[in-house]
Amino acid sequence: MILQALVDYYQRLLERRTEGLAPFGYSPEKISYEILLSADGGVVQVNDIRDNTGKKPQPRLMNVPQPEKRTVGIKSNFLWDKTSYVLGISATSKRADKEHAAFKSLHQEHLAGTQDAGLKALLAFLEAWTPARFAAPHFSEDMLDANLVFRLDGERTYLHERPAAQALRAQLLASQAEGQPPLAICLVTGEPLPAARLHPAIKGVSGAQSSGASIVSFNQESFASYGKSQGDNAPVSERAAFAYTAVLNHLLRRGEHNRQRLQIGDTSIVFWAEAADAQEAERAELLLADLLDDRPTDEQEAARIRSELEKVQKGRPLADIDPRLQEDTRMYVLGLAPNAARIAIRFWEVGTLGLFARRLAEHAADFHLDPRPWKTAPSAYRVVLATAPQYKDSASMDDAASQLVGELVRAVLTGRPYPRSLLANALMRMRSDGHVSGLRVAICKGILARERRLGINSDKEEIPVSLDKASTHPGYRLGRLFAVLEAVQRLALGKQINATIRDRYYGAASATPALVFPVLLRNAQNHLARLRKDKPAAAAGLEMDIREIVGGLADNFPRSLRIEDQGRFAIGYYHQQQSRFRQEDGADSGNTESTEDHIEETQA
Repeated sequence: MILQALVDYYQRLLERRTEGLAPFGYSPEKISYEILLSADGGVVQVNDIRDNTGKKPQPRLMNVPQPEKRTVGIKSNFLWDKTSYVLGISATSKRADKEHAAFKSLHQEHLAGTQDAGLKALLAFLEAWTPARFAAPHFSEDMLDANLVFRLDGERTYLHERPAAQALRAQLLASQAEGQPPLAICLVTGEPLPAARLHPAIKGVSGAQSSGASIVSFNQESFASYGKSQGDNAPVSERAAFAYTAVLNHLLRRGEHNRQRLQIGDTSIVFWAEAADAQEAERAELLLADLLDDRPTDEQEAARIRSELEKVQKGRPLADIDPRLQEDTRMYVLGLAPNAARIAIRFWEVGTLGLFARRLAEHAADFHLDPRPWKTAPSAYRVVLATAPQYKDSASMDDAASQLVGELVRAVLTGRPYPRSLLANALMRMRSDGHVSGLRVAICKGILARERRLGINSDKEEIPVSLDKASTHPGYRLGRLFAVLEAVQRLALGKQINATIRDRYYGAASATPALVFPVLLRNAQNHLARLRKDKPAAAAGLEMDIREIVGGLADNFPRSLRIEDQGRFAIGYYHQQQSRFRQEDGADSGNTESTEDHIEETQA
């Protein structure tokens, strides 16, 4: 299914003549220099064709004959290659002479008898060239190990783009196919075609090998069956293998203009639309990119994305965002992660744009808290990052379970339950560092709200979005009580306090209330006695809150709380704490944020 969808997308892009996508037998490669040849094979000039717009020159992507898969053997590319093959000169290779001999032999064999002026010039160049001629003014050490192409002086097209060269390339591919085993039914197209022995490399997956990795490969005997070797175990034709790898490399290309690729943790996410025309597909892809990613480049873009998210969250039709958007536009989302020499499929989801928009709206509703602890809804990256240890109000993705990113995105796109380990990690971090941030609380709320909505847990009481004084759930009430007791301590001691009860007792209070709350309530009486002298009105209000909360609890504190109840504890704590901030600041609920939450969310 994945390979079929990729091959179909490749065909659509090829029909639209999409820039950067190569036809069968070619691939976009990084080229740095061109050698300009005279008709008799002399070197007229060597030009640097790299992109110099940035701080450092970058090679130019150019469609050239597909490179050979090299491991330890010597295999020459057709009409282009690096300097060790083309010129016999290298800064790293110790066998440049043999590599150049292979390049020369390949072209003398396949270009023999050609009548094309450009190809004849290349043959003459190879006949006369010796590594000793690598010197100024045409050549410099900056060229070493870079990829080179050829062009005939006075013409714009490169040698590999000339019709005669393309015809020879087609013959070369056909001759390679003739030497292959008998035809097999391609698992992608269903046609009897020669099966690809090795699939082209896929580049661009973060964390994978820089030379490329594979989704389909059989490089050990344990992976083979019935005496078959390599690609014969899962026959995919040469053309289909080329098509799906070419379009994946196109989707994974890096650059600010590629809005079809997102990097969230260790997962490289690519997505595309199937629509009647290119403009409709592009609009659908841009909307999905906005909804999945929360890292706008400027305030204007941030405001636009926020407006789109709010409309989607309210269940408004997509036409309200853009009249040209179609609800039934088919979307494909693929998550890839590195796995040594292979690429792992983290998730694969297919649906309509309207369906994905509704599921993203459900996700936003599940995570919604009042007051809202963020300006822009957090991405999966920020959610998982919140489960990492906090060091001086910052966190590193290296300390988070990166595989949770893929699991979370899959849950969002499918509407299935969030990974339970996300709740466990968030609670563990809050117990260990006492950092009860709005995002961590939203994780607890989102997981519990979704499980209740899907009928997974038996809790009858809804998960409150804002402070719910009518809630009788013991976990929620105990969280509220803990927040009030912390407020009593803060008001009584003021700046004299070094560590609040949250810093010392949050973990124990949320897990084993019976051991902690009696002690906290006795200590609170001492703080309240001090407050009655200095701030009698505040003391009266806090005492009223304590009586109201305790009055709704059982006669005895629970000995322990389940993991779900610990999540409700965090939610109750957050709601009560934010209610106090709102009362103190007199701010509107939609804009209220605690200082700690604001710092944590901004840096995340």
